[in-house]
Amino acid sequence: MNSEEEFFDAETGLESDDSCEVSFKDALLFDSKQGTDGRSAQENGLWERRKALPAETISRNNFSVWSILKKCIGMELSKIVMPVVFNEPLSFLQRISEYMEHTHLIHKACSLSDSIDRMQVVAAFAVSAVASQWERTGKPFNPLLGETYELIREDEGYRLISEQVSHHPPISAFHAQSLKQEFEFHGSIYPKLKFWGKSIEAEPKGTMTLELSKHKEAYTWTNPMCCVHNIILGKLWIEQYGTVEIVNHSTGEKCVLNFKACGMFGKDLHKVEGYIQDKSKKKRRVIYGKWTECMYSIDPKLYETYKKSEKKAGSDSKKLKQERSCEGEEDDELPEIQETVNVIPGSALLWRITPRPANSAQMYNFTSFAVTLNELEPGMERLLAPTDCRLRPDIRAMENGDIELASAEKERLEEKQRAARRERSKDEEEWSTRWFQSGTNPFTGAEDWLYTGGYFDRKYSDCPSIY
Repeated sequence: MNSEEEFFDAETGLESDDSCEVSFKDALLFDSKQGTDGRSAQENGLWERRKALPAETISRNNFSVWSILKKCIGMELSKIVMPVVFNEPLSFLQRISEYMEHTHLIHKACSLSDSIDRMQVVAAFAVSAVASQWERTGKPFNPLLGETYELIREDEGYRLISEQVSHHPPISAFHAQSLKQEFEFHGSIYPKLKFWGKSIEAEPKGTMTLELSKHKEAYTWTNPMCCVHNIILGKLWIEQYGTVEIVNHSTGEKCVLNFKACGMFGKDLHKVEGYIQDKSKKKRRVIYGKWTECMYSIDPKLYETYKKSEKKAGSDSKKLKQERSCEGEEDDELPEIQETVNVIPGSALLWRITPRPANSAQMYNFTSFAVTLNELEPGMERLLAPTDCRLRPDIRAMENGDIELASAEKERLEEKQRAARRERSKDEEEWSTRWFQSGTNPFTGAEDWLYTGGYFDRKYSDCPSIY
C-alpha cells in the first residue's frame, strides 16, 4: 500500500442524488520521509511530521489488571493508581486534542450559508471527535495539576491550549481558536470512570462549545458514554452509547444523535442515528452511520420510505435467528462487525474517517494524527511552556519503549505532586490555575472553565515546576 492509499481520507464531496450541493474538503495530507525509527526528516527546509512511534507497543501479557481492580467494582477509578503498562504514551490533555483531527469539518461549516447545512456538518464533527477512540484500549496518563498542552497547526488553521485545572476531581480544560478568527472550540471535561466487573465505563462529563464567528452562532453538546469490555477475560473492545444533543443557541435548531449500544446479536454496534429539527421542531434531515466509519445525511421522507420497505422485506423473508444478549457471558464477546454502512439512495456523505497507518496495532492503535502529538519538533523545547506534556519524562520513556524508566518517573512525579499538595495544605494555599478560570458557560448557564488568554504570548517565567 502506498502512502497516498494509506493516509487518504477516502472521499471528498457530498455524494447525493438530492438537491443538496455541498462539497466537503478532506484533511490535508503529509507525505513525509522518515527513518526506520519513525523520526521525521527535513526536506527542502520544511519539517515533516513523523508517521511512526520510536518503539512498538509494550506488551501487557505478563500483567493482571484483575489483581488491581477486583476490590474496585462499582467504584469511581480516578484515585486508583494503575501500573504504567496499562497506559498509552499520551497525556489525557493530548487525547483531548484529538477532537481536532477533522477540523476541516469546522472550516466547512463556516463556509456554508444555510443553518441546517451547517448543523449537519457540526453533527459530523461531533461524531468525528470520538472516532479516534476505536480500539484504543490503553489508558492515557492522568495529567498533573497545572500540566498543559499546546497544539499549533498552521496548515489546518488553528491553535489549541489545554490545562489540567483540577486534580480531585480531575478536570481538563481546552480552548482551540481559528488563526483567522473564524471559530472557537472549547470545553472542560471531568471524566468519571467506573469498574463493573467485566468492563470499565467512562462518562465524559462536561460541555463542548463551538462558536462560528461569521454566523454569530454557538453550538453545545456533551460526548457519549464509552465502555471498554473484557477487562479481565477475552478480547478488549469499545462501544460508545447514549444520546448526544447538539443545540444551535442562535437559531433554536437541534440535532439529536443516538449512539446505539451493541444490542441483541451486536446488530447495532457502532451505529449512530438521529435527526435535525428546526425551531418549530420539524424534522429537516436524518443523520446516520457509524462513529468508527462514516456519517450520512438524508431527507426524512426518503429515510422513512426506505425503512418501511426494509421492514417489509425483512418480515417476508422470515429468517429465524437465535439471538443472544451481550450480557451474561464469561466475556463480552465482540460481535461480528459489518464493516460498511448500508447507504440509503439519496444520501449525502458528511464525513469519512481517515484510515489508520498499516502498523497502527503496533503503535497502541494510534491514528496518524495521534502519532504526531508527542513529537518534539526542532527548536520546540525553547518555545513550550515548561508544563507541556511533551516534556513529561514518564510519557517520553514509555514512547521510547523503556517501561522501567517510565514506571519510575511516573511514581516520582506522583510523589512530587503529593508533596506539593501537602505543602500547600500546610501553608493554607489554594492552587491557582494559569490559563483558565472557573466560570459559567454563556450559552448553557452550566459551570465551565473559560480560557483567560495570554498563553501564546509566551510569558512562562512564573509557570510552576511540575516535572
